[in-house]
Amino acid sequence: MQATSYTYDSETRSGSVLLDDGTPVEFDAAAFDAGGLRMLRPGQRVRIETEGEGAARRVTLVTLYTF
Repeated sequence: MQATSYTYDSETRSGSVLLDDGTPVEFDAAAFDAGGLRMLRPGQRVRIETEGEGAARRVTLVTLYTF
């Protein structure tokens, strides 16, 4: 799934992304670390993996979107 980086805190390595429909979804340090990134800037397109649905949806991986 694709999303756009919305917020990122380099101290906690957590933040949020916006899905293409505008829904914000938060991610934690484990999801950030799973993607192997060192930093993330707002507005970057990312690829995410999620589990769960609705309010229980959580991001399990955040990495840069590449073609």
